[in-house]
Amino acid sequence: MIRLMIIADDFTGGLDTGVQFAQKGIRTRVVTDWQTDYREAADGCEVLVIVAETRHIRPAEAYDIVSRIVRKSVSLNVPFIYKKTDSGLRGNIGAELSAALEASGASVLPFLPSMPALGRVTVGGIHTIGGVPVAESVFGKDPFEPVTESDVCRMIGMQSKVAALNGTPDQFPEGNGIWVIDATTDADLLAAGQRLCQDGRLRVMAGCAGFAAVLPDLLGLRREHAPELPPLAPGLLVLCGSVNPITQSQLDYAEKGGFTRVHILPEQKLEAGYFDSDAGQAALAAWRNQYETVPWFILDANDSDPANRQSAGYIESHGMDLEEARQCISGSLGRILPALLESPVNRSMLITGGDTLLQCMNRLQVSQMEPLLEVFPGVVLSVFETAGQMRYVITKSGGFGKETLLCDLRDLIAGQAR
Repeated sequence: MIRLMIIADDFTGGLDTGVQFAQKGIRTRVVTDWQTDYREAADGCEVLVIVAETRHIRPAEAYDIVSRIVRKSVSLNVPFIYKKTDSGLRGNIGAELSAALEASGASVLPFLPSMPALGRVTVGGIHTIGGVPVAESVFGKDPFEPVTESDVCRMIGMQSKVAALNGTPDQFPEGNGIWVIDATTDADLLAAGQRLCQDGRLRVMAGCAGFAAVLPDLLGLRREHAPELPPLAPGLLVLCGSVNPITQSQLDYAEKGGFTRVHILPEQKLEAGYFDSDAGQAALAAWRNQYETVPWFILDANDSDPANRQSAGYIESHGMDLEEARQCISGSLGRILPALLESPVNRSMLITGGDTLLQCMNRLQVSQMEPLLEVFPGVVLSVFETAGQMRYVITKSGGFGKETLLCDLRDLIAGQAR
């Protein structure tokens, strides 16, 4: 029976939230088809994560999809519903939270957007990243989905007529609506969660992986054996579709530390049908050869110029808009991964960026994945089946991880081999 339904707006976010339960021995599955049969998809799991893919669509469409998922969950008597949001507050926050609240029939939806372990906290209703208001952080400079408001209640009000009220773990707001609750530590999240649980306010709730991490101890979910880190394949393929500066600094550091890094050219990632051409097939063959012979290999959808001026010029000269470009890039990366996996060589792989992950899995005809554990905070190891073979994949949101992440993963994988 499904005890907890998590609704995520992108794939990597669904995994980094679902893993908070999986790594404590609670059976969890992540599904990319929000219109699937939920009972069948869960198949013995107590936690089902639905990837709604609502981050990049219009607010009204996002509202409709979230509303339909919540209504379906209510009809199945799922006792707890969690609307997962981005820890950098990207996406249709107001539309999705109001949809979850109104479709559930509840009077209050507690929203705890903080993730203290990564320095993302809410104080006085203002969400900050490393002490910087989110709209002034790297998330405010995102070329595809810049965050323009740091006041969470005001941000919700940009897409919703539902009242948004700010409170603290020891003093909840008065009145119905969306309660934006401050938290600066994991202890704050736990204290707020305990009070909400006592008050019967956890039927429908929202937050990122930070608040999700305290829920296993509050919701009474059944635990089995917690997973252990399995042996990982030698070497590491990194497929990067993220433009986040945090990820770019990780790639720069890894390249200086010995990784081979290839920048995918503008025409390779933006020209429709490129990989059906002779040049495209030759590029795939060259990358497959590097995958087989270079143990620490990065394929980066960003230009060698940090400002991505080459790609910007291509987009402008071909009359493309940013949304079209985003879809072309993730679609191209989705085409590349299956071509590499045709190789008899098996490598560990890390995919960064929810769009990239989704397109890769779509190409591999994978619609379900089970998170196992966090290798590092926000960096998730999951397992999936393709072509009758079980494979592991490491995933992360573009904004997660220390600068040394890829080198740390290399040390981990190499250490296992020794």
